[in-house]
Amino acid sequence: MTNISMKSLLEAGVHFGHQTRSWNPKMAKYIFGSRNNIHIIDLSKTVKELKKALKFLRDTVQEGGTVLLVGTTKQSQEAITDTAQKTGCPYIKERWLGGTLTNFNTIQKSIARLKEIERMKTEKILDVLNKKERARLEKVRVRLEKSLSGVKDMAELPSTMFIIDPMIEMTAVLEARKMEIPIVAISDTNCDPDLIDYPIPGNDDAIRSVKLFCGYVADAILEGKALAEKNRQEKLAQVKKEEEASGGSLPEAPAAPAEAGSGTDPAGTFAPAGEGVPGAARFGEAVVRSGSAGPS
Repeated sequence: MTNISMKSLLEAGVHFGHQTRSWNPKMAKYIFGSRNNIHIIDLSKTVKELKKALKFLRDTVQEGGTVLLVGTTKQSQEAITDTAQKTGCPYIKERWLGGTLTNFNTIQKSIARLKEIERMKTEKILDVLNKKERARLEKVRVRLEKSLSGVKDMAELPSTMFIIDPMIEMTAVLEARKMEIPIVAISDTNCDPDLIDYPIPGNDDAIRSVKLFCGYVADAILEGKALAEKNRQEKLAQVKKEEEASGGSLPEAPAAPAEAGSGTDPAGTFAPAGEGVPGAARFGEAVVRSGSAGPS
């Protein structure tokens, strides 16, 4: 399990929320206080909820599930792309297309169209078309590539979603809830945690904060994949052991009878979050001393 350091969260500015006037009262249980009209998030709560979320992601992947990564803001696009490259997860870093989840069949048709145009381009088929038609297809390709490149290989609905800034990605949140897809999300002080299955209270605007969270998520997903592969190897070893114990492989099927006149005879799996978080009691003092990160 990845060690979650209170110090690293503090240095990344995870504790800085939004201005007090723009808060969502439902986030009150995750707020430590305020300073200069900026809400301060209780990092002991962040650590606790982060552990729960990471365990859920790890277990989901271990069981063969997929995680869709979503972050379309400027400060999250790079982190989402890096996480997707490390883990092989599908991702969306540009504008969320309405119906990505609720109208998945139509999205799949658009993906098929994109792949077909890419094939035509690779095989030089576009070269035999007239200039106007080539330009039209290229325009379609660029548009679809921008919106769907990260989900081209997502053949079915994801098992869960990791979202940066659910307020910005509200369409994605509502579609996921309609399709009963669990959501893990970085939830700043202006968010509604009731819409999120695994809210992680934290700064969803600062680049350092977003990158730190994405790093933890990537580690959890990779650990889940490693455990899944370990389980697969153990099952194969068990099957092999059972075959050896029974005297080898299963007997072959009897040979098929020869056809008349042919003259032949063919043979035919994070530690659950702890209630107590080390360093939580010293959080207030650390916040007062902290000045390394700015508000979101």
